Amino acid sequence: MQFLRCLLSLLVGSVSAAVMAQPYPGKAVRVMVGASPGGGTDIIARMLADKFAESLKQPFIVENRPGASNTIAADVTAKAPPDGHTLLVATNTAQAIAPHLIKLGFDPLKDVQPVGLIVVVPNVLVVGPSVPARTLQELLAAVKSRPGEFRYATAGVGSTQHIAAEAFARASGTRLVHVPYKGSSQAHVDLIGGQVEMMFDTSSSAMGQIKAGRLRPLAVTTPKRSAELPNVPTLAEAGVQGAEMSTWYGLFTTGGTPRPIVERLHAELQNALKLPDVQGRLAALGGEPGALSVQQFADMNRAEFERFGRLVREAGIKSD
Repeated sequence: MQFLRCLLSLLVGSVSAAVMAQPYPGKAVRVMVGASPGGGTDIIARMLADKFAESLKQPFIVENRPGASNTIAADVTAKAPPDGHTLLVATNTAQAIAPHLIKLGFDPLKDVQPVGLIVVVPNVLVVGPSVPARTLQELLAAVKSRPGEFRYATAGVGSTQHIAAEAFARASGTRLVHVPYKGSSQAHVDLIGGQVEMMFDTSSSAMGQIKAGRLRPLAVTTPKRSAELPNVPTLAEAGVQGAEMSTWYGLFTTGGTPRPIVERLHAELQNALKLPDVQGRLAALGGEPGALSVQQFADMNRAEFERFGRLVREAGIKSD
């Protein structure tokens, strides 16, 4: 048995040495996104892919794999060769919430390696043009007058949009109907068209529609107002306590990827986040860029996994 352990250790060491003997990246890199094109995750992933390709002189190709609360892309990443040539841009939806609601074919804490925090954005309550409410109190009055009729869109079961809406319903004593989509951009179509009335979307996804006047923001779900939406109150300011929510975006790769590659990717991410145009684009999405080490982000990822697990259990949230 001891001989087999030694042999296995030597084989793993040989594979790692072989990987590190090759320049990184040695070929095109896939960047997996668990949401549909046009949403916040997709926007951020494509921005980073362009910067990484420019810096590392290899193509970084974004692949959208929407569905299953953004976990399909994470599943692909978890099962890829551990050589850093498959990356994942993910949110707390797939990494911290969905694992407590749906059965996964991988361990989100072991099979997907945290690289770095990209940005944290607020969630914002938006309504479509078919809803006449101009304030949160007007919306609440309408919802309470028609209990169980107002529909809210999300990017899927277990998304931050879902959790935020459930927290809002409990805090405000209202009954809402959940309508999940495969991504925010698809939800926006029905929200604008009047098939659903409201959504607790991420500011990164909703900001374009808000600025175009197609969606109306009524409140942000963070403790303080968003710099990009200074005239939009927080839920607490508008009279609803205990329903705070924000969404973070992080960069991951396959578990078991050699540490030097993880550190190289982290350094490239930090360099990209310091670029003025990247900072400007993230600020325009209502976000605050991350500045954590690999270990700090890994610790945050685990803490968020545990925190949302408790929230899901205590709130009795189930997969639809």
